[in-house]
Amino acid sequence: MPWLLLFAAIIAEVVATSMLKSTAGFTRLGPSVVVVLAYGAAFVLLSRCLKKMPVGVVYAVWSGVGVALITLVAWFFLDQPLDAPALAGLAPIVGGVVVINVFSKAAAE
Repeated sequence: MPWLLLFAAIIAEVVATSMLKSTAGFTRLGPSVVVVLAYGAAFVLLSRCLKKMPVGVVYAVWSGVGVALITLVAWFFLDQPLDAPALAGLAPIVGGVVVINVFSKAAAE
């Protein structure tokens, strides 16, 4: 269950982050409400994960997967260019998350 909560926290954070630009500095009510609620949900879900999982693992997976997902969302939906150096930078982030989940005994705690 903590992994499901962590995945939900990541999705909520990606939704909030992807909407930040559309708030126009929090001057547009609709997008601003979505951002505040999604970040709130992300942190509540993240805190629930910490009841069962080590903080280092939770934060590493949350931030790593979040960076990769927001980059893909920005590329597909927000017209952000994604070139070879950006992909090369993302590869070790994703690789690190995989190593933690597959090989770390801390992730199994």
